[in-house]
Amino acid sequence: MRIALAQIDTTVGAFAANGERVLAQARSAAEQGAQLVVFPELTLCGYPPKDLLELREFVDRCQAALVQLAKDPVFGRVRALVGFPQRHDGPGAGLYNAAALLHEGRIAAVARKSLLPTYDVFDEGRYFDPGPEVTLVDIGGVRVGVTICEDLWNDKQFWRQPRYLRDPLEELTARGAEIVVNLSASPYALGKARVRREMLAAASRRHGVPIAMCNLVGGNDSLIFDGRSLVVSGGEVRRELPRFREELLVEEIAPRQRTAVAGAARTAGASLITPETTEAPPGALAVVAAFESKLDDGTCAELAEALTLGIRDYTVKTGFKSAVLGLSGGIDSALTAVLAAGALGPENVTTIAMPSRYTASMSNEDAETLAGRLAVHFHKVAIEPIFRAYLDALAPLFAGRPADVTEENLQARIRGMLLMAFSNKTGALLLSTGNKSELATGFCTLYGDMAGGLAAIGDLSKTAVYALARWFNKEREIIPKRIIERPPTAELRENQTDQDTLPPYEELDRVLAGHVEEHLGAGSLIERGLSEDLVRRVLKLVVASEYKRRQAAPSLRVTARAFGEGWRFPIAHGYRH
Repeated sequence: MRIALAQIDTTVGAFAANGERVLAQARSAAEQGAQLVVFPELTLCGYPPKDLLELREFVDRCQAALVQLAKDPVFGRVRALVGFPQRHDGPGAGLYNAAALLHEGRIAAVARKSLLPTYDVFDEGRYFDPGPEVTLVDIGGVRVGVTICEDLWNDKQFWRQPRYLRDPLEELTARGAEIVVNLSASPYALGKARVRREMLAAASRRHGVPIAMCNLVGGNDSLIFDGRSLVVSGGEVRRELPRFREELLVEEIAPRQRTAVAGAARTAGASLITPETTEAPPGALAVVAAFESKLDDGTCAELAEALTLGIRDYTVKTGFKSAVLGLSGGIDSALTAVLAAGALGPENVTTIAMPSRYTASMSNEDAETLAGRLAVHFHKVAIEPIFRAYLDALAPLFAGRPADVTEENLQARIRGMLLMAFSNKTGALLLSTGNKSELATGFCTLYGDMAGGLAAIGDLSKTAVYALARWFNKEREIIPKRIIERPPTAELRENQTDQDTLPPYEELDRVLAGHVEEHLGAGSLIERGLSEDLVRRVLKLVVASEYKRRQAAPSLRVTARAFGEGWRFPIAHGYRH
């Protein structure tokens, strides 16, 4: 059977634009002789639509767009599976996460998602009801099982801790599915692609059925989708589409053998688990989020692509045409500038240096050198007169009190105010430049360096920031060497370095990776051999900074767990690590 996987970049709520993408890819698939073209999850309304699903008009308009789309003549030449939210009248939320089979001017069948994730960034149980049964459709005499994303993520032999009682793939193969297709919107995280490949290959091998998965590509808010749609058969990956770009794959897939299908159909309802083992195979994970990846050249190249795509799509889909950021001469703003220039084009990026009495001459020099190398716009606004005016105005209120972090934060807030003013005046998106280590520990200033519409590197640890900066410099020096080599400093007081306040970043980031991304508490981290004083010091900072993170700009998610939607801790509580 000839199946096409249309890996497209959709925009939430852009029914017409998403529909045009569907038609363009369907026509191309038809020209290449495909019998079925599969699109990503919730194709027509975009993913994730979140509380737009609570608006009746949103769902109605999507349904109307689907009915209109089905009438296009191309679906007389190729069938298509298109994702959409389907209303129903039964008890529950009143919606299914569904896929429509478009054929000859009509919706010929509808499949509904069975497993609804509610962990990490997912909240599908808030909007959808689980499909009551799995769906098989006949395509040219081949029985095709239709699944949607999470439906393939519950293999009880691959995962040590399956999340659901049902396994839709078991149900489909028991009912005689010869090929299984999957409409997916699986967000990107470092290391996740490997797990996805291994999981689907294991499922294909265990059930003896080929699987074709079409994954979403592009950025929507803080989420980045990497694509990498793939076909697995006989437990092997046969084809995989590239990461981070739209593309169409057309592949001839041999259906599962009829004799095997007949045997499976006779045992419908019985477990298909093979008797050899009930242990998780090598490579299986204890929890969905435990993805691992080393910061080698390949990982850095992938990170750069992911963040570039995330910045570009966030900017375009929110209606901006350009971006602005503060360029301090430090490594975080330098990396953000490099990424922004690559995402938007240097002509669409403005950088502003805002030196104070504490800014070293090397910081000014390095910022201007970097801007020149990137060919981005560069301006310099000295904040000393403004800072002095603030100090004079506050002097009566601060009388008798020594200088402290308050005066340091004033400088950061002046810079944030100037950047926001430029953003307001020109319509440029303000990119904040803080990293994950700073957001975790509160080493950032509310309404100062945290100001902005997008935290482009907010899910990169300081360790990862350095690794990515060095990677960008591999072929030629883009970021001035001195920026990478000098001790990191906020330059808000004389001779300040980050390590005056924080542990060394290599130690800090080990604690944060274990706590934030692996969900480990103090006891577990100490058992790993980390210093008890270090662990308690760091986790105390994490707890105390929750109110800041709640007010931060959205961060582009590139790890298994980022601050934002996937991090839901209370601000007011009495628990202490």
